Amino acid sequence: MAPSVDDDPDRPIAVGRVGKPHGLDGAFVVEQASDDPARYHVGARLLVDGEVAEVVASRRVGKGRVAIRLDRQVRRGAELSVRRGELPEPEPDSWYAFELEGLVVVDDAGATIGRVAHVHPGVANDNIELEDGVLVPLIDAALVAVDVPGGKIVLRAGFLA
Repeated sequence: MAPSVDDDPDRPIAVGRVGKPHGLDGAFVVEQASDDPARYHVGARLLVDGEVAEVVASRRVGKGRVAIRLDRQVRRGAELSVRRGELPEPEPDSWYAFELEGLVVVDDAGATIGRVAHVHPGVANDNIELEDGVLVPLIDAALVAVDVPGGKIVLRAGFLA
């Protein structure tokens, strides 16, 4: 698997999933919602399984979750995404989680540890899952560097020992 550094502006990037219905107006709770609240404002355009849909109603519901209604019906579990080109560039020394998938993981002594298979969001911190199933927390104690353009993540030697 090659690093996922991908500048294709049309590449769909997941920003949530259609969750359980909320109310009687066709709204639903957004599962795995993006941290960017602008994604769900009235008038925002999302791709639903690759087809454009517009947000026509948006509200906060229990536990800070967002519920939206689109201009058409969608099936539960459908992926909500935006095109890569619509995302703002990350701040310096920041990255999008999807950019980490496929990166090589090495320790600061140069030994190859593996490759990132998935990124799992967490309450306190996100975790990368390596292809062999090992989870590594994205915390300062573990990380030396994240070099998305260079295609690698450097961990502190011995962190996983």
